[in-house]
Amino acid sequence: MVSVGVSVTAAMVACLFLEVGLNTLIKAANTNGMSNYVFIVYSNLLALCFLLPSTFFYYRKRVPPKIPSSILFRMFLLSCLSTAVQTLKYNGIEYSSPTLSSAMDDLIPAFTFILAVLSRMENLNLKLHSSQAKIIGTVVSIAGALIVTLYKGIALTSNSLRNIVLGESGTYLSVQPAWVFGGFLLATASFCLSNLLVVQTWLIKDYPEELLVTTICCSLVVTLSAIVALVAEGNPRAWILRFDKELIAVCYSAIFMISIRSVAVAWACRKKGPIYVAMFNPLGMVIAIGMGVIFLGDSLYLGSMIGAAIIAMGFYAVMWAQAQEENMVHTNQNRDFASSSSAPLLVTRTMDV
Repeated sequence: MVSVGVSVTAAMVACLFLEVGLNTLIKAANTNGMSNYVFIVYSNLLALCFLLPSTFFYYRKRVPPKIPSSILFRMFLLSCLSTAVQTLKYNGIEYSSPTLSSAMDDLIPAFTFILAVLSRMENLNLKLHSSQAKIIGTVVSIAGALIVTLYKGIALTSNSLRNIVLGESGTYLSVQPAWVFGGFLLATASFCLSNLLVVQTWLIKDYPEELLVTTICCSLVVTLSAIVALVAEGNPRAWILRFDKELIAVCYSAIFMISIRSVAVAWACRKKGPIYVAMFNPLGMVIAIGMGVIFLGDSLYLGSMIGAAIIAMGFYAVMWAQAQEENMVHTNQNRDFASSSSAPLLVTRTMDV
């Protein structure tokens, strides 16, 4: 039987592949004039049409637990963060590129680690090797992402690389105003996403109904994003959905990202916590590079290989720390069970009398 850790890892890696694909679709649709605000409304609305029957079918034989007011507040907060993340991220991609989006996602582990420690979701004991490994692994992963983003190096393959996101020398990123603004939006989206993971864990731990939570939050996001779109999008023709890349992007986002991915991330947060989920984001940069080389004919550079190797080392350091902490928990549980099982029978019988 597959362990929970393997299942969560496989789910998160699959989600990263889906996200990199969506980022590429978003950029392609933006070049055709798609409005990001309208895209968010339509994709969430279509996702809601997919989630509603799924939720009714799932709960056809049992009634879900009653939702207290505190849980409703967390759902609303989660929906606000989700709306902010989507708005900031897709506009950031329009101003920059999917590759920079994947690079900025590498800030999520650091933000999430700090927020989880501040909210006491993560116990940090600097005397333990596992806590030290988590800190070092997070810093190493971010350093690797910066190397991939800022350093090019020599070409290892002969494919031509479009010099859109690189400077004239090809070594450092360009600093065009639109690129910088896009990077700022993406960095802000990463911070909001870190808050989202913490709030989602806080919510799911007390109300472990991932599908119902995703459906309710999706309905709230539809309302919130519609309000934002009505204010921000002044062109009425932007609401006309074209049956080309726009429709593909909306369907892809609704089914795979908002519906399936949201449930998977909520489940992973409940099983492993926000830091474990956030630590997979540095792999997104590696996946983006690999897909670019395989499917888009991009060249592979030395800086990408070095950065990817460093990201992998940081990632595995955190995975090792997580495994060590789980072993400690199991050891303590077995020790407590053994001590309770070896309690004197005379004492038990005396208490029964």
